[in-house]
Amino acid sequence: MRTYLGQLGLDTRSIEIESLVGGQSNPTYKIRCGSDCVVLRKKPSGKLLPSAHAIEREYRVMSALASTAVPVPKMLALCEDESLIGTPFYLMSYLAGQVFHDQSLPQMSSIERGAIYDEMNRVLAAIHQLDYRQIGLESFGKPGNYFARQVSRWSKQVQETTIPIPSALAQLIEWLPHHIPSDDETTLVHGDFRLDNLVFHPKDHTIMGVLDWELSTLGHPLADLSYQCMAWRIPPALWRGIGGLDLQYLGIPSEEDYIKAYEVRTGRNANADWNFYMAYNFFRIAAILHGVAQRAVDGNASAQDAAENGKKAGLLAEIGLQGLGIH
Repeated sequence: MRTYLGQLGLDTRSIEIESLVGGQSNPTYKIRCGSDCVVLRKKPSGKLLPSAHAIEREYRVMSALASTAVPVPKMLALCEDESLIGTPFYLMSYLAGQVFHDQSLPQMSSIERGAIYDEMNRVLAAIHQLDYRQIGLESFGKPGNYFARQVSRWSKQVQETTIPIPSALAQLIEWLPHHIPSDDETTLVHGDFRLDNLVFHPKDHTIMGVLDWELSTLGHPLADLSYQCMAWRIPPALWRGIGGLDLQYLGIPSEEDYIKAYEVRTGRNANADWNFYMAYNFFRIAAILHGVAQRAVDGNASAQDAAENGKKAGLLAEIGLQGLGIH
């Protein structure tokens, strides 16, 4: 590995390695080589599903975004030779900025909070305004019919489980296929766009880089926007969210104002089918957590995780139903 880093022009006389918080799906490390810092992101060890932990896709999309208005770290190298560290990996530049995990931003002033949320909105809009064909991502996913494919995929996974399906999740599985919007726009989507996947400049709070593109694909832009907007409806005690907080006091825009800002930036009308988009995302996250609960019961995680994630799956699905006026 020392030789490999040296071939990239890094000073390998002194190497320090530090595991980074976050990026739990794909282990991520900060490597200090003399005065230089790079980030190594690798696949986990062991047997993996064919499409899981696709670091090659992450490398591809971030390389394609290098020449665009979407800020990403500089990609340095992709190594698919497993003999070096046991799994494929890629190297990218290290961004010396700030990552925030609490979406209420308790350490910030109200003015700073407003600026940070507006910057998130700006960058998400920039992702969705890209011409994915122009930057070489025309084969990055299947264009069109995004929601129908996603609803079918996640419903099938839920229905194949052996643990009880929460009532609210079962109701969403029944409701969603019959209410898919006719609008069928396709853009690049991040798939996991949220506060703690962004690196902010420590002084002016602009976004230096969007991270964790593992779930990125070609899809519907409003699936991405509504995914982020789940935070406005999730209470902090349930999961990461700002639901029920005094947003006006905090200087954080309301869900409605956040959507409006996005509409102004992109020219899209998000409101027409907003209830569907929100219900879809609560269904999707509930389906994911239901699957985690199943794996825990199967012995792939702790029993405590099974109970906790199973409960969250039902509660999040209930929030999705409430948005539809179904209880």
